[in-house]
Amino acid sequence: MPFSLIFTESYEKIEQRFLKRHPDLLERYHKTLAILEQDPSHPSLRLHALAGRLAGLHAVSINLQYRVTLELELREQEIVLVSVGSHGEVY
Repeated sequence: MPFSLIFTESYEKIEQRFLKRHPDLLERYHKTLAILEQDPSHPSLRLHALAGRLAGLHAVSINLQYRVTLELELREQEIVLVSVGSHGEVY
């Protein structure tokens, strides 16, 4: 059963800035979201829980440098997207 991706207003602003700075990642970004929607545990996403000030959030990889942070609600089949950017920007 596919998950629902929830795009908050704040995430959409971050996403617009990210894609404006990195138009070369548009295709890979959309592919990452499509895989996330179908199977959050897919190995290519490298899903992992975060710790410290980001405890309670998870992250998936767009590529080795860029990540999407998210809230993962498995019981409701929803994924709330929180941020997208480089490793240093989202952590």
